[in-house]
Amino acid sequence: MRAQLNRHIEQAAEWIAASRHLVAFTGAGISTDSGLPDFRGPDGVWTRRDAGLPPPKWGKPASQIRPNVAHHSLVELERLGKLRFLISQNVDNLHLESGFPLEKLAELHGNGKQMRCLACDGRYTLEQVGWDRRVWGEGYRTQRPLKGQPRCPQCTGRIISSVVNFGDPLPGKEIEESFVHSERSDVFFAIGSSLVVSPANEMPRVALESGARLILLNRGETPFDGLAQLRIEAGIGEVLPPVVERVKQLLGAGAHTPGSGAH
Repeated sequence: MRAQLNRHIEQAAEWIAASRHLVAFTGAGISTDSGLPDFRGPDGVWTRRDAGLPPPKWGKPASQIRPNVAHHSLVELERLGKLRFLISQNVDNLHLESGFPLEKLAELHGNGKQMRCLACDGRYTLEQVGWDRRVWGEGYRTQRPLKGQPRCPQCTGRIISSVVNFGDPLPGKEIEESFVHSERSDVFFAIGSSLVVSPANEMPRVALESGARLILLNRGETPFDGLAQLRIEAGIGEVLPPVVERVKQLLGAGAHTPGSGAH
């Protein structure tokens, strides 16, 4: 098994090093090493819900959740000039906390630590707009606005949580950008996602139809298992760092372990 995993790591690194437009796509699986549960894994949120069980416990208190080596590995790939765009289904803010540039990131389901304006689509942290959840609640679109709650500092429009709940419209700009980059990609690297949520699960299909190589790194089945040119079923934290190290060797960029030093 180890020999096979090493072959997979080498193959992924070779394709990434040779790529011109690498796109990464992340699901909840990339954040499990940080202490967050996934959704459709064996002990995931939806898996347990469907079985009539209570939600899984977090591995750490919310105040101790930090980006892990996998998040830092993607930052490293971007700084090497290889990762052109990152699409994420996660709302945990860990990609931004790891230092990944906002302009190359599409968060399809919003961000639990950001608010947005319904009028001008401005994005703000809770601190920037003075949103205190103890006073104003979560601020979801479906909740009735409270008198005196903070307004958009740019246009005074109503601000709401940027998290996309069931029934909410998806963020149009992020969806459009994600499809554009998926179509441009020559390597599409899906990490920690079951790839069953629409319309995000159309993005790897668009990439394949445009001639991209599809790499899947996920524990658990996906609808694309038979279509991927490389399928890796292993821990994300044990795969991404050595892939990045090998990419750097192939590029002649020297050795540095993601997450081990200043970024």
